[in-house]
Order: sequence, then structure tokens, then C-alpha cells
Amino acid sequence: MKFLKGFALFILGSLLFLSLSIFGIAFMLNQTVLNPHFITSEVNKLDINSLAEDILEDTLGQQAPSEEGELAAKALRGTIADLEPWLKEQTAGAVNAFYDYLEGRDQSLSLKVSLEPVKDALRENMREIFLQSPPAELAGLTPAELEQAFNAQWPQFSQGIPSTYELDEGSIPPDVITTLGQARQYVSYFNLGYMAMIGFILLLILLIILVHRNVRGSSRGLGINFLVCGVFGFASFWVAKHMAGPLLLKADIPTYLQTWLPQLLSDTLTPLQMYSIGLMAVGVVLIIVSVAYKPRPTF
Repeated sequence: MKFLKGFALFILGSLLFLSLSIFGIAFMLNQTVLNPHFITSEVNKLDINSLAEDILEDTLGQQAPSEEGELAAKALRGTIADLEPWLKEQTAGAVNAFYDYLEGRDQSLSLKVSLEPVKDALRENMREIFLQSPPAELAGLTPAELEQAFNAQWPQFSQGIPSTYELDEGSIPPDVITTLGQARQYVSYFNLGYMAMIGFILLLILLIILVHRNVRGSSRGLGINFLVCGVFGFASFWVAKHMAGPLLLKADIPTYLQTWLPQLLSDTLTPLQMYSIGLMAVGVVLIIVSVAYKPRPTF
């Protein structure tokens, strides 16, 4: 009978350790990759001005330099800096809309953004630069005449900028829609498995308690399992952070990404760290209970 009890506890303990370990990874993914608030927060930490500067340099580097191009690039830089709060707000809205679709809360993917703030900010920046550094052929004009010249040229320049940006399933390539449909299915499976794993862990804990049939044995067995699993998870977190972090710094990437990517890695691993610390804390408490608990004397 003792052999069967010990074997049952070994099987249940092994399953609990494995389930807790797998759930730690699932918990990290649920709190990061599948969390729109996390994605929005991490994107907002990115240096948008440096990113825009990098894109502009790549774009202008492929074209012959011109005075008009340099002035337009300068205006774009100023516009991006002015619109940084607006860009973060629109990013949050886009991320939330995408995750609503991905997680099945919305049955269609649709996004509509007004670009009027962009046009207004770009117009003001280009106007200021135009008045300060007019083209050579207009250098002799008065400020009022320059203003009239800019007002005449602006409609032609701005006609290529739409008033709104719309994204829906009709404007997305069919292969991308197919990939998104598969992603929605995988996310659905993940969420179902996530809840099932919580239920399975609770069932294992209940079975271990029923097999032990006493507080000290149950507390000790569960406490050791939680503690060992927590130590294992924390060690995995430490190794991942201290090995992957230096590799990111050595990679040939822009400077603004060299500071952003290690922070992204740390933030991504933080839920695993907190989960592991929680397991260790629960494990220590249960072990203390198993030692301090005094069973009632039987007469």
C-alpha cells in the first residue's frame, strides 16, 4: 500500500512540476505577446524620432539630393516630433483593434485614422521652413508674397496625402488574411489551453492532498514542488536575461534599438520572474507550515 501511495505521489508530483513549468511560459506569453497593453507600452518606449530619422536617411540615400528634398525631410522630422503624442495614441488604438480581431472579440479587422492632424502639422512645419529658407527663385520676395506663394503650392503638394487612412480585410492581401485567420485559431487554442491548464494544476493539487490525507505531508510535498519549480523558473529567467542581453548589444543594429531591445527582453521576461518568485514564496510558506503544524493528539 505504501508503494502504491508513493508511486501515485511521484506521478502526481512530476505532473504538477511539469504543469507548473509549462504554465510559467504560458503565463509569460499571456502577459506579454498576447497583451495589447504590453505591446503598446513597449512600442511607446521606442525612440520614434530616431526611427523616423533612420527611415528618412534610407529613403533620401536612394535619391539624388535636392534642396526641395532636404527641406521636405526637415519638415517631416519636425512634424514627427510634434505629433509624437498623437502617434502613440493612434498606435494604442491600432494595437487594440488588432487584438480585438485576433482574440475573436471582433469578427472583422477594421481601422480608420484621420490624417488631418498630420496634414495640419506638416503644413505648419513646411510653411515655417519655406518662409525662413525660400527657394532661390523666390529669395527676393517679401514675407507676404512668400506666404502667398506657399499657399499656392501647398494644395498641389498635399493632394497626395489622404484625409483618412483606412485598413480593412478588403485592402489586405488574401495570403495575409489566411495567415491572420490561422493566428486567430492558434490564439483561441492557447486561451482554451491556458484555462484548462489552470484547472489541471488545481486538480493535481487536490489529488495530492487526497493521497496524503494529512496537512504535514501535503504541505511538505506541495511546498517542495513549488519551491523547486520556482527556483528552476527563476534560474531560466536569469540565464535568458544575462545571455541574450549581451548578444543583443553586440548585434549590428541602430543605436536606438541597442537600448530598446534589452529593455524589451527584460520586460518580456519579468512575468516569468514574478511567477517564479511567487512559486518560491508559496513553497517556503508551505514547508514552514509542514514543520510548524502540530497534529491534534488522538485519544
